[in-house]
Amino acid sequence: MKQKNAWRWWAKALGEKASKCDKESDKIALIRTFIFATYLITNCFIVAGVVRHWNDKPEIRLIIDGSYVYPDEVYNQINTQKVL
Repeated sequence: MKQKNAWRWWAKALGEKASKCDKESDKIALIRTFIFATYLITNCFIVAGVVRHWNDKPEIRLIIDGSYVYPDEVYNQINTQKVL
């Protein structure tokens, strides 16, 4: 009895009853559930991709005189030099 109640509530949550016939309304509720599930899964993948790449920093290398120098090092060297 509880499963029937839960299905009835879920079908009502999906939208108004599509037909006077209960079997037809149940089939339409299943289609709506499938559409909802695909939206939910798609959104989960989008959020997972955003979280995975949340704080990515692309690595940028500068080549000066044949040696690698990272931009942060150059910035720090410029800012730490004393001005005469």
